[in-house]
Amino acid sequence: MKKWVKILLFSLLGILLILGVFVGYFYYKFENAYDTTDRPYKNYVGYIDQEKALLNDVYSLCDDGGIYHTYSSAGLDAYANTKRQFRINLAESYQGDTFNDSGYINFRFLVNCEGNPGWFEIIQMNLDLEETEFDSKMVDSLFSFTALSKNWKPLEFKEEPGNYYMYLSYRIENGKVVEIIP
Repeated sequence: MKKWVKILLFSLLGILLILGVFVGYFYYKFENAYDTTDRPYKNYVGYIDQEKALLNDVYSLCDDGGIYHTYSSAGLDAYANTKRQFRINLAESYQGDTFNDSGYINFRFLVNCEGNPGWFEIIQMNLDLEETEFDSKMVDSLFSFTALSKNWKPLEFKEEPGNYYMYLSYRIENGKVVEIIP
């Protein structure tokens, strides 16, 4: 065979191979990558089941219901004043002297564009990070405080207020809050 015919055939074969890889990649990316039917975790990291969430009927999400900060939470930006002021307010309203539980109480929730929290999920863990149940009065006291709108501020995304995901963990030792994360 002539040399130029071989070069042309190998070039066409290389181009077809590259095109096949691109087509396969985009097919996977848009057809199969987001199919969660057979996966153990069917939702994104910040997902909170609206049907099971606490305080899911008090406020509504703004605009199209889009939620920001789903992978990292809003963190320190979400506190209405400062984290220090949040601690001071907690010390004034939470009386941990009557409880003796130790561990973590984690609150995962959404805050709408007006700064109103809702859609709470509560996870209770001992100091070995195993799920457990704490005194319900202690959990309710921290829940009531965490759910106060005065503790959270609206955050802007692209110069518009938006809904965001937040988590808050209280480290409890003998009923007293010793650390607030983040």
